[in-house]
Amino acid sequence: MSGHSKWATIKHKKAATDAKRGKAFTKVIRELTIAARVGGADPDSNPRLRTAILSAKAENMPNDNIERAVLRGTGQLEGELLEEAMFEGYGPGGVGMLVAVVTNNRNRTVGELRHLMSKNGGNMAESGAVGWMFARKGDIMVAKEAADEDKMLGIVLDAGAEDLRDDGSAWEVTTPPEALDKVRAALTTAGITPTSAEVSWVPQNYVKLVGQQAQQMIRLIEALEELDDVQHVYANFDVDESEIQAAVAS
Repeated sequence: MSGHSKWATIKHKKAATDAKRGKAFTKVIRELTIAARVGGADPDSNPRLRTAILSAKAENMPNDNIERAVLRGTGQLEGELLEEAMFEGYGPGGVGMLVAVVTNNRNRTVGELRHLMSKNGGNMAESGAVGWMFARKGDIMVAKEAADEDKMLGIVLDAGAEDLRDDGSAWEVTTPPEALDKVRAALTTAGITPTSAEVSWVPQNYVKLVGQQAQQMIRLIEALEELDDVQHVYANFDVDESEIQAAVAS
């Protein structure tokens, strides 16, 4: 299964430091602002904002911070001019990568991405070079201990999910983008709290990595995610969980 979803699951389990929490707040605030700017301030009619608010609450973000971010998005409070962009590239072993950013300085961000890619065995690609490898889907992760396979199947398929996959230490549920809220709500009603739930770019195929290439790929993703401008990194690599555990421990 997807090395990237394994990485996300393990990363979620790591103890959050103050510095990590600060970065998480920065990314969520930017998503709240963009979501409100694009779709308006009412979460009932703006699914992207609704998801961003849930992400903010999962990070224990104070309501005042959430409200200010939304007001900046709608122009009711002054704030920096932010731009959304998606960059494409290749990681070690020819892995396809999509890097979603929100930035106030596109040239700076491109330079930082190019530097980190080349430093970690990757390179930037032209628009459209790897985008075809991914499909827009709802992507929900649930800890394995939260429910068994039969219970998960019964809940998510009835609610409109497309697939349930065993990803080692977690269940990965994929849905049509428009069904994400309904499937997430069905899980929550059943007493199952997802570790993450978002509309994502899900790979259509995977590149298996081992050894040095696997370690290099994980280091590249971690370095990219450290950038404040980077909101999400999507990549079609598959690795054994032991490779990720080794990278986390190093």
